[in-house]
Amino acid sequence: MDPAAVSPSAAGIGLRQLLMVLGDSLVEVQAAPAGLDVEIRGVSLLDPEDPPTAQPGELVLVIGARGRAAFPALRAAGRDGAAAVVVKLDGPGQAAALSETAAEAGVALLSLRSEARWEQVNALARAALDDAPPGEPGMGAEEGDLFSLAQTTAILTSGIVSIEDAANRVLAYSRTTDSDEADDLRRRSILGWQGPEGYLAKLREWGVFQHLHSSDEVIGIDSHPELGIRRRLAVAIRSGDRQLGTIWVQEGSIPLSERSRQALLGAARVAALHLVRRRRELSDDVTLTRTLLAGLLDGSTGPQPLATHLGFDATRPAAVLGFSYGTTEAYGTTEAYGTQAYGTTQAYGTTQAYGTTQAYGTTQTYETPGGVAAPELTHSEVTNLVSVHIAARHRSALVTQVDPRIYVLLPQLPRGVDTDTLRGWTQEITDAARRHLGLPLRGSVGCLVPGLGDVPESRREADRILDAMVSAGVSVAVAALPDIQAEVLVSEILTLLAARPEIRDPRLTALLSHDSRHQGRLAETLLTYLNSFGDIRAAAAQLHVHPNTLRYRLRRAEQLTGLDLSRPDQRLLAMLQLRLPPTG
Repeated sequence: MDPAAVSPSAAGIGLRQLLMVLGDSLVEVQAAPAGLDVEIRGVSLLDPEDPPTAQPGELVLVIGARGRAAFPALRAAGRDGAAAVVVKLDGPGQAAALSETAAEAGVALLSLRSEARWEQVNALARAALDDAPPGEPGMGAEEGDLFSLAQTTAILTSGIVSIEDAANRVLAYSRTTDSDEADDLRRRSILGWQGPEGYLAKLREWGVFQHLHSSDEVIGIDSHPELGIRRRLAVAIRSGDRQLGTIWVQEGSIPLSERSRQALLGAARVAALHLVRRRRELSDDVTLTRTLLAGLLDGSTGPQPLATHLGFDATRPAAVLGFSYGTTEAYGTTEAYGTQAYGTTQAYGTTQAYGTTQAYGTTQTYETPGGVAAPELTHSEVTNLVSVHIAARHRSALVTQVDPRIYVLLPQLPRGVDTDTLRGWTQEITDAARRHLGLPLRGSVGCLVPGLGDVPESRREADRILDAMVSAGVSVAVAALPDIQAEVLVSEILTLLAARPEIRDPRLTALLSHDSRHQGRLAETLLTYLNSFGDIRAAAAQLHVHPNTLRYRLRRAEQLTGLDLSRPDQRLLAMLQLRLPPTG
């Protein structure tokens, strides 16, 4: 084994995660005696002339030893604590014998497709290890993962996506569930790690590469059934004037979405950051950018470090958009009197439910408002969707996640961009999340501020809006402060009342205690009556009781507490305090 071929990684990844990166177009699991959650910490190449040895946690690529010739490598890998071994099979009959040997050795066995190239698997596995964040094994790549970006772009375009470098080598691709959807060019590109020369020559003849080299615009390529090529869109990935690669979207069994071109523009801008990072040209800069952005949003860092680092004009207008997808916030309960609903009915967790064809990462399970279980999502899928859409609208946009919310900083906004414009951009993102991910994403538009120094004010306003959207049960998916100012202020008053028992009316507290002891509905009746502007019949209809029953309950509430509902100040305080969720 060549020591230089070993690729150690400070952060390992799970075998399940690696399989999702490689995809079933390249490898197939033959045996996994220890399951798919074993940790892979490095990659090594084993030549037939080398003694069969391995290091703990390695993925061993057995080159040149097909079929039964790989038995010594399997046994050695098990003896030395390797995580998995990759071999090529001479025929289907060898799989059973090799799998039995792998099971005895206690090491996972993967078979490489006969058409695939070893250098492709080696490069992809090393890239996956390089992208793995420090921490728990198998937690998944951070939002910089190109495979996750390819999958998000596929969802937004309704197509089949490949991301290539400047030499037309495939770096990442979206998953497909139907092999008939992919045309011959895609299949041969993935298996061969780059586009076949015959197809590349045709693309050069049609002027596709010339267009991509000189333009940021999306180009369309018509279908050519005689060549096995379906319709495609393509866009260059750029860093300044330098082309780093290309994103290709192939049309499958359904037409590409109407907004495919816009989605591709955003995806190309996001991909450029990842490719630069992948080349290690700005790896330290990426970390620094995240740190400076987080500090600017929470006010712990001034505007100048980020402005200097990225070349922003700190004196131009800026704004913050906020996104939340259902984590329990504010009061955190769905119980309330009257028609108000506090908290949220979505329940998010961190359940791990990985399959060989699913995206990886820390997953979030939730329910739609109708109570139907929705597909599992990763943080990166949601962040990628936001990143792709907003990058198509504003090139300088920065996206970060501060659990449980996603924030977009829009620096140096051009003239003419106002709150209505930002509301429209935010609405596009929430619509896309609902349409493509089935996710009830909420979006808030922070105030426009004159410069980066005032960004914390815009972030605070975005948070105030999201807090109110959760606590007050606001039905709209996107809002700026003028849209729901009353709900925001009432929500904040209720938060104050919840935290300060000494400013509550003890008579109303006693009424709630009476209802709790006697299973009564006096407080609910009183709040419904007040919400109905004192209309006895309307309140009775809402409570499904006779008007006389409602009148009796109101008199009883006044007798028990000494409240005088003819006094406006007491009615106002009751309307507020009774909106607090029950305690105990």
